[in-house]
Amino acid sequence: MAPINPITIVIEWNPVARTSLAGRAGPAASSDDVASLSQNFTIEATFPSEAEIVALAAEVPAGTRLYLSCPPNHSPDGLIPLAVATRAAGLEPVPHLTARAYTDAAMVDRVLGNLVREANVSEVLVLAGDRDEVAGPFEGALGLIETDLLQKHGIREVNISGYPDGHAKLDDDLLRRALMGKIEALEKRNLPFNITTQFCFDAYPVLGWLRWLRGEGIKAPVRIGVAGPTTMRSLLKFAMRCGVRASIKGALNPKALQLFTEAAPDMLIRGVAEAEDREALGPLSIHYFTFAGVVRTAQWGMAAANGRIEFTGEGFKVIK
Repeated sequence: MAPINPITIVIEWNPVARTSLAGRAGPAASSDDVASLSQNFTIEATFPSEAEIVALAAEVPAGTRLYLSCPPNHSPDGLIPLAVATRAAGLEPVPHLTARAYTDAAMVDRVLGNLVREANVSEVLVLAGDRDEVAGPFEGALGLIETDLLQKHGIREVNISGYPDGHAKLDDDLLRRALMGKIEALEKRNLPFNITTQFCFDAYPVLGWLRWLRGEGIKAPVRIGVAGPTTMRSLLKFAMRCGVRASIKGALNPKALQLFTEAAPDMLIRGVAEAEDREALGPLSIHYFTFAGVVRTAQWGMAAANGRIEFTGEGFKVIK
């Protein structure tokens, strides 16, 4: 097996600090608190097969949003049949519009038009994309938003990306300025939006970022990106590929060390659910990245959403 590219992990042994910084001064979460946060989750997959889409639809409520990501080695046109299959399965397709993959505005117009016409797409995620070389005039999501093609094609909701734990290649101040610029452009165009974040490993950076966001007066819904259940090896591999600045901050006790063989987002979800200022953090939900497959992730997410959990240490395990 090929070695994993190196990635920085920050580990701090300070149980008291973790409890304080994660906002756990309030009462411990109940299964209802976890279920409330986990309701109406969204799920993301990279070029799933039609069989996987059908299998996913059997596990989740009708109309669940399935985000369709488009990595650098795929053409945006490939999202069209996936969106059609998603719609046919009774799910809501949310294709990624990766700005750097488009050669010009005409290509955006064509792909977006086909997505709307063939799959009745009404919601998209607009982001720069991971391409090092830009195919056309769009360096990032803002340029694509400013074409006004989203309104032309009747898009009713726009997702934009957020990075609570930063980005391995981008400065935090730059990320925050870029986010505020996109928000300003969407508000100017009266386009409803939400913020869907890159996946994180720990509640600490998520809560800090949410408090900053709400302090800036942004009340938009936030879909907190988490990695569905998978091995830690796979998780770190995808973190490196996605540019996540992977950090596991806080106390690592023997139970938590299980993260290095098997990873699930229970500690993050519980940490947010237990935040003392949870109500002030605004509308939140969970967005699952499916590194171990859409069905396994959906089953885990449904158990959490239905409160079928048992608390263990700082996290919980789902009861199937």
